[in-house]
Amino acid sequence: MTDSSSIATIDPKEAAHFGAMAADWWDPAGSSAMLHKLNPVRLGYIRAAIDTHWPGHAQAFRPLAGRRVLDVGCGAGLLTEPLARMGGIVTGLDAAPENIAVASAHAQGQGLTIDYRATPVEAIGDVAYDLVTSMEVIEHVADPAAFVAALASRLAHDGLMILSTPNRTPLSRLAMITVGESVGGIPRGTHDWNRFLTPDELTALLEAAGLEVIDSSGLSFDPRKGFVLSSNSAINYLLTARHRRG
Repeated sequence: MTDSSSIATIDPKEAAHFGAMAADWWDPAGSSAMLHKLNPVRLGYIRAAIDTHWPGHAQAFRPLAGRRVLDVGCGAGLLTEPLARMGGIVTGLDAAPENIAVASAHAQGQGLTIDYRATPVEAIGDVAYDLVTSMEVIEHVADPAAFVAALASRLAHDGLMILSTPNRTPLSRLAMITVGESVGGIPRGTHDWNRFLTPDELTALLEAAGLEVIDSSGLSFDPRKGFVLSSNSAINYLLTARHRRG
């Protein structure tokens, strides 16, 4: 049984909002179309981080073979499935049971073994994970500091954590809410700009949890190429962190 403090980071309204999108999560033209466009860029960043942190497997198809992976806020598995294909022993968590049902069915159809759970990260036990990912999630939780602390507590000593989230800037408000939620395909009500975190704010939360940021990248939109990694973090960004050393 889980006490109320262990689920403090879940916002029930946010869970319901994303659970309502579960049925067409895997439709590239559906309500998660933006995530489908972001996913290849995020995966490229994650793969580069893996190859840097655990060298010697740069050409391997399964660089995560034998490593435990935790994807928090996994939705229906857009990122979780590629992590499993990279060889990871993957657990995917989401606050919406509807998402977990869709994710489990889709993975089974792809012949992938993924441990999907409609469980908060605070309640999954003391297993240590080599890679912890949480993409476009922290802006939806009730307590970002507690959420980061919970993620850090599940990270193995030599593990790697990778987060992505929108920046809180005038440009992100314009791109993701004013335009994105009107004509850009993002469902209305998905974002609350006031809950976005700047890179400095997220870095401070990671440091308070005993981690250090070792890499960062902006994620921006190029009219010719679509979403790309960039030095410009005004709309969205990714951070890589590990346990503080020394």
